[in-house]
Amino acid sequence: MIDVVEAHKGADIVLLDLRGISPLTDFFVIATGESERQLRALLRAVEEQLSRVGVEPHHIEGTPESGWILMDYLDVIIHLFSPVVRQFYRLEEMWEDAPIVLHIQ
Repeated sequence: MIDVVEAHKGADIVLLDLRGISPLTDFFVIATGESERQLRALLRAVEEQLSRVGVEPHHIEGTPESGWILMDYLDVIIHLFSPVVRQFYRLEEMWEDAPIVLHIQ
């Protein structure tokens, strides 16, 4: 899924390993979309790619218009943010104890 986000021009992609830190999930993928249109494209691309291999989201929250989308796949939660909303929430700082597995700028 990270390759899909990167291929659709998601920016500042981070994969955090939350195993042993959070009971919610094993991994967070955090990425930025520069516009509502790009966030919508990222959302569709990830959904389509994972659906092709039989993986459906547990649930999805947020909208491209809000600047934040959460895609919950149970073991992996994907956060897609606008630049302003990502700066506001600062998830990487909130989960600073989580090892960074991958960071693509």
